[in-house]
Amino acid sequence: MQKTKMFVLFAIVILTWGTTWLAMKFALVSMPPIFATGLRFLSAAPLLLWLLHITRSSLLFPSGHRFFQFCVFLFCFCLPFTLVIYGEQYVNASTAAIIFAGMPVAVLLISIVVLNAPTSLMQLIGSLLAILALFYLLQEESRTTLGNNWKGAFAVLVAVTMHAFMYVQCKKRSCQVSLFTFNALPCLAAGLLLTLTGIIVEKPEVENITWLSFSSIVYLGIVASVFGILCYFSLQKRISTFNTSLVFICFPVIAVILECLVMGRVFSPTSWILLAVMLCGVFLSLIPVEKRKMASTPKRLLD
Repeated sequence: MQKTKMFVLFAIVILTWGTTWLAMKFALVSMPPIFATGLRFLSAAPLLLWLLHITRSSLLFPSGHRFFQFCVFLFCFCLPFTLVIYGEQYVNASTAAIIFAGMPVAVLLISIVVLNAPTSLMQLIGSLLAILALFYLLQEESRTTLGNNWKGAFAVLVAVTMHAFMYVQCKKRSCQVSLFTFNALPCLAAGLLLTLTGIIVEKPEVENITWLSFSSIVYLGIVASVFGILCYFSLQKRISTFNTSLVFICFPVIAVILECLVMGRVFSPTSWILLAVMLCGVFLSLIPVEKRKMASTPKRLLD
């Protein structure tokens, strides 16, 4: 029964994360990126605040970590999510998903620099393999895509780097807060700021917003931003970090298949091979270092 529950949670997470990218593409049909991102957070914020209330969690980070809460608002919510949906104006939804699947590699490399984290040769080889495969995959995709695809890819890469850096900073600072404390206020503040910024700068034509775009925003806010995250962290409590991180290997495959079925995209055999090589590299980067190496590392860095 326990294994079945874990399998269901894992399936929900990869399906939720795998469909997020196409939903962002649909949101862009009749909404500009900053305004769309703001509405996404505004749709998620009431539910997060309600969960914060019923779990009796604090709205603010502990004293001494309030500036870090502002950094979470800026570098975990405002900038990266806006960059991702901005990037999707120029790249396919599945391409954005594939780039984001490199998150474990980014976390590993930043952890080496910031935390002096123990690393194995296998992890370094996997990271190099993933980076090279991603580079050639983007080159392959650029041959069949018109427009500024490298501009979009760069925007998503910057978003990945921000998320990875903030994840490492959370480990470094050992800032222990509840999931709802971490997300609720930054989500609300980002929603308000981005929505107002979008109204002023992008001047969206509200009367022309389609049902497809609106429903996609609600899906991104409630299902992806709240339900998907809750399932992911629930899964993380039940299985190892390594097994949970396998989500990053599975969801880009879902994103590619879904885009091929719904949008009629053709993913070339060469791209499939490069994607497989990249995901193999990500898998290698996730393999934990030997226990004797981990034992020499301060426990604070491993929490």
